[in-house]
Amino acid sequence: MSTIDRLWPLEGAEPWDAPGLVTGDPDAPVERVLLAVDAVGSTVDEAIEAHADLLITHHPLLLRGVTTIAEDRYKGALLARLIRARCALLAAHTNADVVERGTSAVLAGRLGLLDARPIVPGADPALGLGRVGRLAEPTTLGRLARRLAEILPATATGVRASGEFDAPVETVAVCGGAGDSLLGDPAVRAADVYVTADLRHHPASEAREQALLGGGPALIDVSHWASEWLWLDEAAAQLRAEHPDLEVRVSELRTDPWDFQVVQ
Repeated sequence: MSTIDRLWPLEGAEPWDAPGLVTGDPDAPVERVLLAVDAVGSTVDEAIEAHADLLITHHPLLLRGVTTIAEDRYKGALLARLIRARCALLAAHTNADVVERGTSAVLAGRLGLLDARPIVPGADPALGLGRVGRLAEPTTLGRLARRLAEILPATATGVRASGEFDAPVETVAVCGGAGDSLLGDPAVRAADVYVTADLRHHPASEAREQALLGGGPALIDVSHWASEWLWLDEAAAQLRAEHPDLEVRVSELRTDPWDFQVVQ
């Protein structure tokens, strides 16, 4: 837990967030760790079957308040199974988004963005939400969308784009996870394209109309889970470097909630 707090300090989390230890004894020994984006039935099964002592997820299981952890509710059932298996659960959420090797930084790195900086910098200018940078070689919106489809794990919803297929792209803003709250940020507005997840109809429509009227980025919408899954390998590498004797694994299970799509 000391290492985790050094890598992803809790003070970097958003005020509404709930990172940290969810269940488990802080004094219990840890030999095996599994990393996943979500604490769901399949990843809890995986952790228990692997005899993991700690499951680290990006998304907190108890982000919103609950009044019961009875086992006829899925959160209660998951917690009970983890406790019986002596597997702790810890979340690193927005505190892992803002660091130099966080979720958006990893996505920016996989796209090869140069001079990447936070969209919303913190007290330390190197830290903050999202990243914006420039491509080594200009491309088009269509080619960038295809590149993302190659980089990200496959999901039913794939990669969606708003803008002309051949529109030139050089400056790219990215935000892993749900990022429509940053659509109006000046750094996003100045980019050629904004890559994020969970773009809702009205914010996306308004951003598109504003771009047509007075300039603004094209939009690329990807899977929330996929946009953050890339970070797990980086997190695992950091943990292995700090604790060489630990067995650290990354879950390959797809926990994106959508199973298929019918394209019209």
